[in-house]
Amino acid sequence: MTNRPGVLARGPWRPEQVEAVWRDDPYEVPADMDRMADEAVEGLRDRGSPSHDGMATRLVSWEARDGGLHLELQPVRWALRLLEDTSSSMTALCVVRSADGRWLAGRRAAWVSSWANRWALGAGGSVEVGENPTETLARELQEEWQLVPDALSVEALLALPDGMTMLVGLATVSDLCAPVPDAEHDEWAWWPADPSAWPAEADHRLKLMAALLGS
Repeated sequence: MTNRPGVLARGPWRPEQVEAVWRDDPYEVPADMDRMADEAVEGLRDRGSPSHDGMATRLVSWEARDGGLHLELQPVRWALRLLEDTSSSMTALCVVRSADGRWLAGRRAAWVSSWANRWALGAGGSVEVGENPTETLARELQEEWQLVPDALSVEALLALPDGMTMLVGLATVSDLCAPVPDAEHDEWAWWPADPSAWPAEADHRLKLMAALLGS
């Protein structure tokens, strides 16, 4: 599946309105792509990252209908997301806001595979095989920040410039919650509700995400 970068489908949807149907057959790529993926994983190991491979998820097709979002998914090698051709590998991003509107941001550690040494919003990661991507949102929030949201909505399905697809969710948490970052983050902060007041390290793409989510 090939999509031009941009918004494929716009919610919001409740988590139960997102249906995921899994194909049994893993996505196969040519031998040269497998070899390049091997080399990319070795590059991660060389800079101190744990082994990043195994199976993840590819978006085969999607349809917004009947008030919900319907996804067809397929197992795919995780390391393909490290290549220029990511084979429509799928990721999920759970953006986090406090009840008073602030945004949870964390600086990614130097060893991670994506956005190393850069600030990102909320929690994100690959969709595990057999998992509904809405489950990924809550799981990543728990794993990365030890947070359970007061409310969770699914906001959009995006096609990214690198060929990956992303399901974006929005979690609301208490003003008094205490995020506990995992090893993938070396610093964190609550950014102001108004993105124009965000610090200089806020990438312009993060401000675009805030605009998408109705800042």
